[in-house]
Amino acid sequence: MIEWRRYEIDNHVPSGDGYVETHFFSDSLWTVINSIDIDGTVTLSPIQTLDLPIEIEMGLQLLELRQLRYFVKIIEEGSLGRAALELEVGVSALSQQIAKLENELSTRLLNRTTTGVTPTSAGMAFLHHAQLCLRQADNAILAAHRGRMSGYVTVGLPPTTATILALPLINAMRERYPDIQLHLVEMLSGHLAAQLNARQIDLAILFQLEGGKRWSVTPLLDEKLFVITSPHLSHAPKGSSVQLVDLGQLPLVMPSVQHGLRSTLMAAFERLGMAPNIIMEVDGLGVLMNAVRSGHAATIQPGAAAALSGESGLSVVQISDAHVGRRNLLATLAEDELSPAALAARRVITDVARQLVMEHQWPGASWIEDIAP
Repeated sequence: MIEWRRYEIDNHVPSGDGYVETHFFSDSLWTVINSIDIDGTVTLSPIQTLDLPIEIEMGLQLLELRQLRYFVKIIEEGSLGRAALELEVGVSALSQQIAKLENELSTRLLNRTTTGVTPTSAGMAFLHHAQLCLRQADNAILAAHRGRMSGYVTVGLPPTTATILALPLINAMRERYPDIQLHLVEMLSGHLAAQLNARQIDLAILFQLEGGKRWSVTPLLDEKLFVITSPHLSHAPKGSSVQLVDLGQLPLVMPSVQHGLRSTLMAAFERLGMAPNIIMEVDGLGVLMNAVRSGHAATIQPGAAAALSGESGLSVVQISDAHVGRRNLLATLAEDELSPAALAARRVITDVARQLVMEHQWPGASWIEDIAP
């Protein structure tokens, strides 16, 4: 018979690699940091089942933040040796700390082989919460350094979305929540999804969902796509609109398959039984647009990028197919993992995006009306 224990913590974390005091109760819930006062008081609350069997009766134990950092780094590197180099500690010392952690939890977290280490099923479950605890602790340190209680939230934006949403979001956050420290990350949407899974960011604008992820997702808006090209490029479309079927011969420069826009485009062409004529891949919006301006190829981008391109003498033609477009989704960590600062940022992002669409400042965008107020 496997027993399960709930970890509840209400203690003080000193500076540096502090510790948290861990108690075990007959429950099947794991707790993570819920709030940290400026004096260092940590309050935790249960959020989710953690599949770590505790098969012996345990009393008071100590789990150090240092142990959690070591464990996460080992999983990231897949090797004790590489993790030791990154952490600047000895391999034997690192191994001892992990052995101590496994002993305190009474379960094996790592499988050790001649080629490296991999997490056990219990290790994978533990990793989810270790990442969250470490990130919350880091945020607490940042807030303390600012000398006042303030929130910290990290928002990920794809490059094309950032061109139109980033500055209005910054302005709104500074006006409505001046004590919340906003960290913006501009990155390809595929990488943002990985960052969200790793709990390196709190919220992100994404264009497609990954099955089985424990996210909270709100559809925001739909964007039309546009062909952006030098007017002198061979096969460049004319007029104000064009159908996708007429673009089969047009040479294109596009982001790689890790980009959500590329996936959307490939799916649209496949529905027509066609393949796009992609002659070049560039994963940076600035370089990609320079290639277009130089006349090497055209590109297909949403309205945000198209609006900027119109100012530089390029031809911008809307794709008229009803099924060709891009949906912007606001994805966050699960509700019970979001800090008050992240919840506030989610509200502001929704409000700002809606205002940009309603005031026609987001070219080619239409608001999805069924968003809850």
